[in-house]
Amino acid sequence: MEFSPEDDCFAVRQAARYASQMYDRHLANVGLTITQFSILCRLSRGRRLTMKQLADEMVMERTSLLRALRPLQRERLVVSEALTPDGRALSLGLTAAGIERCEAARYYWRAAQNEFEQRFGEQRSASLRRELLDMTGS
Repeated sequence: MEFSPEDDCFAVRQAARYASQMYDRHLANVGLTITQFSILCRLSRGRRLTMKQLADEMVMERTSLLRALRPLQRERLVVSEALTPDGRALSLGLTAAGIERCEAARYYWRAAQNEFEQRFGEQRSASLRRELLDMTGS
């Protein structure tokens, strides 16, 4: 089957890859991907989250979330604490280094945001953002 202009899924995924590559290029300056930056931002709100809560907030599979978390844990930006004796439930939080990296990354995220809005238009970007957030109930 060839690409069809009516294929919403293809169009959304293609646009998501395009935008992610743009943001990743900027965030590479602080050694983060857009997914890792999003994780740090969600954890920077001062509350600890379980893996399930974080996966639900990010609309991600837990296995994908775990792959994105591992480098952050290796770099000691994110810490986990077992909530149950068997270690199956974890509570995640930021370290001081994680808070610092998140703050440093905000500059590059803003640069990516500005580039996106310059290419797509500020009003169109705001409208698109509202529509996409409405789609996921965020």
